[in-house]
Amino acid sequence: MARFLILNGPNLNLLGSREPSVYGGRSFEEYLVDLRGEFAAHAIVHVQSNIEGELVEAVQRADGAYDGLALNAGGFTHTSVALRDAIAAVRIPVVEVHISNLLEREPFRHVSLTGGVCIGSIMGLGLDGYRLAIAHLLQRR
Repeated sequence: MARFLILNGPNLNLLGSREPSVYGGRSFEEYLVDLRGEFAAHAIVHVQSNIEGELVEAVQRADGAYDGLALNAGGFTHTSVALRDAIAAVRIPVVEVHISNLLEREPFRHVSLTGGVCIGSIMGLGLDGYRLAIAHLLQRR
């Protein structure tokens, strides 16, 4: 059994109600039930925080405790050197996930500070990006 952490950043607690035209109408909690069902032989833990320091601490704690991490850092993707440094400092493989296609959005969203220290990035595939991240992390084991 593998253990995976899904770490969601700011405003992702509003999925289902926040900009449904961009993020869809389904909450992450609803999606998580299906995701855990698909990977029933494995443990998937979900943490969401709107606070940068809590995300940094979650990445640090994940090292050695999980087999992989799927990270949607939300707006911190484009601004957080601290989160980037935390990802670079740990041995756990991290896949960056974005529900929307950042390259179709505002120019400031086109740059990811965190992506350069992740093993890969998935964007624009909706919530399915999380499933693809877990599947990829499983393949790497």
